[in-house]
Formats: sequence, C-alpha cells, structure tokens
Amino acid sequence: MPTTDKSVRQSISIPNQIAKQVKTIAKRQRISANRVLVELIEAGLESKEAERRKFFELADQLQTSVDASEQRRIKEELARMTFGE
Repeated sequence: MPTTDKSVRQSISIPNQIAKQVKTIAKRQRISANRVLVELIEAGLESKEAERRKFFELADQLQTSVDASEQRRIKEELARMTFGE
C-alpha cells in the first residue's frame, strides 16, 4: 500500500513500551520513528485486508462445497477467524 503525496498530521498516544520499540526499530533501520509508525500501520492495514479476503474466500468455498467434512473444516476455520481460538 503506497503512501500518498499528501500527508495528514495525526496525533496519537501509544504505550511507553511500544514507543521504545518504535525508537529501537527506527534507530536500527536509520529512519524516523514517524516512518516506522507509517510502515507498521500500512502493514497492519494490508494484513486486515488479507484477512477479510480470506474470510470471504472461505465463505464462498463453504457455499459451493458438497463434502460434509470439508464444510465442517471451513465452518471451524470461519469460527476461529470470527471468535478466536
């Protein structure tokens, strides 16, 4: 997910431990803490989108599946995605 040219200033509060981790990553990669936060947010958004796509792919598979054991497996996976372990 590429960043756009226009930026919006956003103020957030993050726990101290996360701030330390961000600073450590920034120092190690020789980039700003702001850039680290942007990259982490982009990665999180991509992950959420991939999870959403996977959910709908499984729902489509469930709808077209005729095998009972396959349906049960898909239902269990959808339940884990929805409600957790």
